[in-house]
Amino acid sequence: MKSKKLISRRSTLKGIGAISASALIGPKTARSKEIPAVSDHTFGLSDTRRRIFQKVFQTPFVDTHEHLIEEKERLAGVSHPRVKSDDWTMILSHYIDSDLLTAGMSRKSHDRFFSPKTDPIDKWALLEHYWPAVKNTGYGQAVAIALRELYDVEELSKKTVKKVQSGYEKLRRPGFYKHILCDLAKIESCQVNCLTGKPFNESDMPTLLMQDISIVGMFSGPNIKLYSKPTGIKVRSLSDWHRVIDFWFDKYGKYAVAVKSQDAYRRDIDYEKVPAEKAEAIFKKRLDKQYIGPKEKKSLEDHLFWYAVERATKFNLPIKLHTGYYAGQDYMPLSRLINNPGSATGLCSSAPETKFVFMHICYPYYEEMISIAKHYTNAYVDMCWAWIINPIAAKDFLKKYLVTAPANKILTFGGDYIPVEPVLGHAVIARRGIGLALSELVEERWLSLDDALDVVEPIMNKNARRIFRLGEKEKVLKNVKWG
Repeated sequence: MKSKKLISRRSTLKGIGAISASALIGPKTARSKEIPAVSDHTFGLSDTRRRIFQKVFQTPFVDTHEHLIEEKERLAGVSHPRVKSDDWTMILSHYIDSDLLTAGMSRKSHDRFFSPKTDPIDKWALLEHYWPAVKNTGYGQAVAIALRELYDVEELSKKTVKKVQSGYEKLRRPGFYKHILCDLAKIESCQVNCLTGKPFNESDMPTLLMQDISIVGMFSGPNIKLYSKPTGIKVRSLSDWHRVIDFWFDKYGKYAVAVKSQDAYRRDIDYEKVPAEKAEAIFKKRLDKQYIGPKEKKSLEDHLFWYAVERATKFNLPIKLHTGYYAGQDYMPLSRLINNPGSATGLCSSAPETKFVFMHICYPYYEEMISIAKHYTNAYVDMCWAWIINPIAAKDFLKKYLVTAPANKILTFGGDYIPVEPVLGHAVIARRGIGLALSELVEERWLSLDDALDVVEPIMNKNARRIFRLGEKEKVLKNVKWG
């Protein structure tokens, strides 16, 4: 791997750098000769695009959504349940693994590809037939960019897989998270929703891997055993469960940047305010393991959702909600997902003092999300994941958003990954999309060049720092006992 100068997270970088240049004009040209920051002949209207792309690629991101496991857990290898195989295929273990299955890879081949028992070099034979079908998707491009920038491999193939594996082994050392995220991807900090089932993860890197409080288990189910055991509270009534929820907010509310729920994978986000008096009897049935019908279940979930939201609001924590597209394959009920935007307006109306962050632009129903951000004071939209679901739709969304809704309510990047390596590729794709969106707005005369340049820092980091109060969080996280 070519050496790269390490940079601080908060510094303003000089020059666009090798990563941005190669991402913009293509790998072969970038490696064959020294190039300007942006290629005039590639992008046209060269001065406008060059200035915009320089600004975008020099500006650090605040990454508002990840599922990264801790670096020490990555270094522990396959002993961690989310490390399928501690070799180069780890980089393909999230998102693009779904593209491989939908492209026709059998489950048997899929499992062999990610198995630690399969020799890493032999794994190419399992991928070779499907890689041409998926490498041009957003998922595939994020992986390809990561391979190029981390291991100096232009094209994944039988000839280069040994170099990829060697690069993987050399890079995977203590400190590689900061190197990838800060030095290469130019990310100030990440906001992590841990997937361990715990409400909050005490990160070893608390100011880099900032954490959300997960509220799903507080209302979906709810997960009484997992959430109550650390509190020492015996749950015999609804009020006891309220005390459990209170415990987690009292303990971690000042350290968390937000709360997060991905419950939209299971049901719509049409949570109604149900009084405790109505929920009490249903909760008692839940404790007694009695049958609870769908309507009762919804009533209990709705009550507990709003209880958690009210606690979060007291701590001034925004509510991050999954909307739209599902990860995985072969199950995505669009007939229900189309209702997410309408339900989002109900949430905003019901709690005007609460900040709601609607994630993933609700793809493919993203037009509606622009209207929500325009109309509701407490509605924010996060483009996390969207750049690799559909890069062109994400670019078009940002263009339409900026001429429709207030620019201080949009968040433009979250890698949304479990492995850290493809976050770099995703960040490059997002920067390219932001640069294209702003360039097209200037070329089409919707924005002046000065206005386009002025909006770059707000949408890439300043909005996130304000909405999630990151300056305040950094101060309290610097000296946490677990850091």
